[in-house]
Amino acid sequence: MLKALLARARFGSRTVEFPDAPPILPVRFQGRPVISSEPCGKGCRECIDSCPTEALRVVDSHPELDLGRCLFCGECELACSSGLIRFTKEYSLGSSGRSDLVVRFDSEQSRIKSLNSEMLRLFKRSLRLRQVSAGGCNGCEVDVNVLNTIVFDLGRFGIQFVASPRHADGLLITGPVTENMRLALLKTYEAVPDPKIVIAVGACAISGGPYIDHPQVHNGAGSHLKVDLFVPGCPPHPITILDALLRLLSRMPSQRRG
Repeated sequence: MLKALLARARFGSRTVEFPDAPPILPVRFQGRPVISSEPCGKGCRECIDSCPTEALRVVDSHPELDLGRCLFCGECELACSSGLIRFTKEYSLGSSGRSDLVVRFDSEQSRIKSLNSEMLRLFKRSLRLRQVSAGGCNGCEVDVNVLNTIVFDLGRFGIQFVASPRHADGLLITGPVTENMRLALLKTYEAVPDPKIVIAVGACAISGGPYIDHPQVHNGAGSHLKVDLFVPGCPPHPITILDALLRLLSRMPSQRRG
């Protein structure tokens, strides 16, 4: 027992201080992109041709980037010889609306609407989620699972993942919803008691990601279910997922609400 206490004192706390303090992000972290107000060069398609998921298009001589499709690979930033696209370290990327994920030079940052008062009364202090991997590559699944480790300690916010949808308050979906997982996803959703929420994590779960319009996928959770929260990324950083969950539950400290 004494050895255990000494070891505990030697290691100290390993849990991140976020959201009470800014997160420490990897050097190569790529967050919300910023698009310059300068118009594109006439006939230039350098960024569009470099994007593997067709997340970019040019409208009225200005690029638009759909974060719901974006893999955050940064190829468009490298390809744009005019420097009109730049990825920042902004980690808060979630949105309540699918259309709010489209970034233009004049668009405001997407915001997450917290649940209504009745849902907050039920879930703000205790939220149980059933995670469904609907054909994902395991990238998003890994970054969701890491939230349960001592580093992020998701349980301190009253959020936990449960094995049975009967015990859940909602679904957290990853993957593009393959045809083989479609029925399982719908049955799992029906097994969750009302009221319930749906969270789509990652480009695949939002739009199909790199598999978009493939005949064996259904282009994300939104094709079959009403989604309450979108968390873009490929995969999203755990801090991005945690940030979105806390904003949905109105648990973000006032100095970080944005």
